Order: sequence, then structure tokens, then C-alpha cells
Amino acid sequence: MASPPDTSKTIKLERYNSYLRRVNSTKLLNASSKLLFRATLLVALVLIFFFTINYPPLSDHMGGGAHHVHTTHNFLSSAFYGGGVGGTAWEKQVRHSSTPKRPNGMSILVTGAAGFVGTHCSLALKKRGDGVLGLDNFNSYYDPSLKRARQALLKRHEVFVVEGDLNDEPLLTKLFDVVPFTHSIDWASSSSVYGLNTENPFSELHRTDQPASLYAATKKAGEEIAHTYNHIYGLALTGLRFFTVYGPWGRPDMAYFFFTKDILQGKPIDVYKTVDDKEVARDFTYIDDVVKGCLGALDTAEKSTGSGGKKKGPAQLRIYNLGNTSPVPVGKLVSILEGLLGTKAKKHVIKMPRNGDVPYTHANVSLAYKDFGYKPTTDLSSGLRKFVKWYVSYYGIETRVKREMDINKKGSQQTEESG
Repeated sequence: MASPPDTSKTIKLERYNSYLRRVNSTKLLNASSKLLFRATLLVALVLIFFFTINYPPLSDHMGGGAHHVHTTHNFLSSAFYGGGVGGTAWEKQVRHSSTPKRPNGMSILVTGAAGFVGTHCSLALKKRGDGVLGLDNFNSYYDPSLKRARQALLKRHEVFVVEGDLNDEPLLTKLFDVVPFTHSIDWASSSSVYGLNTENPFSELHRTDQPASLYAATKKAGEEIAHTYNHIYGLALTGLRFFTVYGPWGRPDMAYFFFTKDILQGKPIDVYKTVDDKEVARDFTYIDDVVKGCLGALDTAEKSTGSGGKKKGPAQLRIYNLGNTSPVPVGKLVSILEGLLGTKAKKHVIKMPRNGDVPYTHANVSLAYKDFGYKPTTDLSSGLRKFVKWYVSYYGIETRVKREMDINKKGSQQTEESG
């Protein structure tokens, strides 16, 4: 009987090869771990380097968890996306936008620059040769895409808008480190502060302690806070009470804007009347007139008297009405829009509660006229025509509106011919 084959050498060889594979795997794993560690360390050092270059140390009084979190967020954005807050490219844009082009020109920080009034003021200031830097947080109170479109418009005119919040202290500190601003636009009040006041036209000397809405109460609170900062810190401030501003690039939450939208879509619009069956009337103020007032107030502003948190003397504190001085019934507004759009509005008349908003807002602007020559010149028909022209172009409905107007015109001609 044959003896079984000797397999001991084969088994030993397989065990040896298995051992070599384990040894090589261990060496490879160790080498990979070292390589990964070194790569991670290198990335960390690079990030620390960029952080040190782009973010100089902030003052001690600006510590706090929330600030550190925001700074880290901005830093990461700068590192990974390039040109973020604090980066070289970012600072270059900030400086270029803020540098005046005219002798003795101002360098102005415009807060809410992507907003309706902010955009128009920024364009007007840039056009006359001032340096302008915008700041906006692009919140979603209304469609942010409209704000982004305004931002693009400003960019075409070399106005850079920093995306950030006015409450972000490190960001503001950084901006003021980069640019020696001479002025800032930051205080818009409203005709709503007059609340339940029944005296007309509204004067800055009238009482404003009877707000009829939460919005009005916040605007009144803003005026009181401004007074306090002026009194304690010598901060020179000018507040402007706007009266229903309208025009191209306007706010979608304003009546003239959503009236236009609803009329074109065939939806009913709410038209308010008083309990006495009287029409509500407003001072509709065209944006160009408001901008002239804003620039006039800016040009006559005095310097603050405070420094380092200490007041050195009384500082300028002013507040002005910026209105159109001739209230127009809302019914007339609707009628003008119907004519411009070539479409009849479906009206839903609603009676206002007796304790609701004031049925008339009428501005006395004599103080603004005396101090810086504010005088509105745009009538409602002319202003709405410019708004409608922008609206149908911006929303891409110009062709449809023109077609409907042509159809209406053709129908009218046929009626005249048959008659």
C-alpha cells in the first residue's frame, strides 16, 4: 500500500506567504496612516496660515461664542470659496467700491443696499462720484430674487454689496478697518408713526405716541432709540419719514405693486373705504423724489460729537417728512393702473374698522424744504407709467400686455366703425 504524499512543505510555504502578506499589510497601513496624518496636518497649517493673514486679531471687548462661530463661518467660506469676507479679493472690492471719484467726495456705507430705497440711493450717490459700499442680509421678508437682481444692477454700476448682517459686530469692525467711511445711511422711519393722529397735513411737530399697528410701533421705537444714542454718545442722526414710496424696482408688498400683479392675473383687489364710505387717500411719493430728499439730508448732515463712547457736546438730531404733499385716493391709483395695463380691475371693496389705520396720510414737508430744498415734482400718472414699464419688462410680460392692449384697441375701433 502506497504511503500518502508529504504535504508538510506545502503547508509551511503557505503559512510563510500568509505571514508575509500580514506583515506587508501592516506596513502599508502604517505608511498610509502616517501619510494621512501628515496631509491632515498640512491642511490644518494652511488653514491656520490663511486665517492669520485674512483675520487680524479683534479687540478684546468683542469676544463671545456667537461672534466666534460667525467668524469661523466666514473664514471657512473664504478658504473654500475664495474672495470671502476678509480675503484679499474681498478687501479690494470693498476699497474700490468705497473710493470717491470726485474731489471731496463722500465714502458712504449704505445699509439695506439691496432694498428698494437703498438701491436707488446707492446708484444716485455713485453717479455723482461718491464712494458707495452696500450692506444687506438678503432676508426673505419678500422675494430675495428681486434683491439679488438689484444687487446685480448695482454691480454693473461698480457698487459692491457685502452680504452680512448689521448686528454682526466683527464684520462691521472689519469694514471700518478697511474703509474710513465718512457717512452711513441707516435710519428710515415712516409716516405710520403718526398713528391715530387726525391732524392733516402731518407735521414733524405732531404727536407720534398713538401707533395704530405693530409696524408703526417699531418705527416709533427706532426714533426713540436714535434719540437716546444721540443724547448719550453724541451720534449725529437724521431720520426720514417716508410716505408710500413707489417706482421701478419697488417692494412687492406695497399696494401699487400687488395691484398691478393681480390686475394682470385677473384676480380681485381689495380697495378700502372708511366706515363713512369715503375713499382712503395716500401721499404716493415717487422714488426719484425720495432719493433727492435722502441726498439732501446727507449733504447737510453734521459730524458726530462723540468719540470712544464719550459725548463731547450736543450733536445734530433731525427728523423729516418725505412725502408728495398731495394725497391721492386709492381709487385713482387703480384707475391709472387700469389705463396703463389695458385691463379692468376686479375690485373688492372693504370698509375699514373705525379704530383702524388713518384714512389719509398727507405730509407737510416745509421743514425739509427749508433745510435742504426738498420738493417732490413727480405726479402719480408719470410715476406709475415708469413703474409699469419696468414691471412688464422685468417679469417678461411685455409682449402679452402689448397684445392685450392691441386687442382692446382693435375692439374699440370695430365698435366705432359699426356705430
